[in-house]
Amino acid sequence: MRKLTVRAAVTFCAAVSLATVMGTADAAPVASPRSAHTIAQESTRPAVPTQPVLVDCFWHPQVEPGAFVLACGDGNSRLTSLRWSRWDAGSAVATGVNVVNDCKPYCAAGTFRTYAVTVRLDRPQTWKRDPQISRYTRLRLVYTDTRPAGYAQTVAYPLWN
Repeated sequence: MRKLTVRAAVTFCAAVSLATVMGTADAAPVASPRSAHTIAQESTRPAVPTQPVLVDCFWHPQVEPGAFVLACGDGNSRLTSLRWSRWDAGSAVATGVNVVNDCKPYCAAGTFRTYAVTVRLDRPQTWKRDPQISRYTRLRLVYTDTRPAGYAQTVAYPLWN
């Protein structure tokens, strides 16, 4: 019995480590999204973005990222293939894919499934970590086709500060 428990624990830890690594890789910008730092360098003004940013799990401000991790602790929910049609002082809108672990029979043995979404960022506020930067404080997902079991068609998440 002890051997099975140890094997299950090792398998779980390996899966969580893999999910974390995969989540971190997906959190990296894809193609040509611009970081807040890049935007500031393009300007002749001081290094302050002129539009709100999206703050990721590692406290990095981003503008128009290609991917974004929603579940920072375990990487079991993330956004990929983001294509931004709007990014301004009031809100941002993108289409993309929400990749969610179904956690069946448990998260370490679960399957990642994909769902088409429209992403909306809004409610910009001053970022406590850097008061010169405004950041979006709410993210809403609208599932445009199927959605994960137990999820509503529209889901709103407060974003960390």
